[in-house]
Amino acid sequence: MLNTLLVELTSGDEDRAEAAVPALIALGADAIPVLLDLTCSTDSDQRWWAIRTLAQSPLVQTEYLVPFLSDPAPEVRAATALALCSHPDEAAIPALIKTLSDEDSVTAQLAGNALAVIGSPSVTSLLEVVKEAQQSARIQAMRALAEIRDHRAIPAMMQVMDEESVFLQHWAREGLERLGLDMVYIRPL
Repeated sequence: MLNTLLVELTSGDEDRAEAAVPALIALGADAIPVLLDLTCSTDSDQRWWAIRTLAQSPLVQTEYLVPFLSDPAPEVRAATALALCSHPDEAAIPALIKTLSDEDSVTAQLAGNALAVIGSPSVTSLLEVVKEAQQSARIQAMRALAEIRDHRAIPAMMQVMDEESVFLQHWAREGLERLGLDMVYIRPL
């Protein structure tokens, strides 16, 4: 049964592969080692399907996924970042922070999404990115901070309002609005 499902998953036919995913998940712990073996394939499509299937498993552990944020194939890195959105874990924060600078913008955005899902534990690391990383990573970090809605981000949000990047300004403004700090208070005379 397991071998048949693996043949379907690696068939190259998207419909057959997608149909195999729930059946592999239903096998529980028995499928995990085989899927982890598949992540070592030289075929990026097979690695992608392995990650995609592992992402659906309630038994997957963060340490299974994190190494694939450095996969040579951008689609595998993106699938991994998306998988970590479904399995948020503080242990993934350092790797996800690094992935905010990924050359593939989709992967970087998905890493930001995963950090936002992790929430408050990722704020300190995200604030460091806003201070000193490349511009695209700073934007993704500010977007994640806006989604997290943590008051510790207010000074950074206020600071980037003076920068030239309209994207940083947008996400800072969005974050301040979500924190309820978008109103101007005028003291009556």
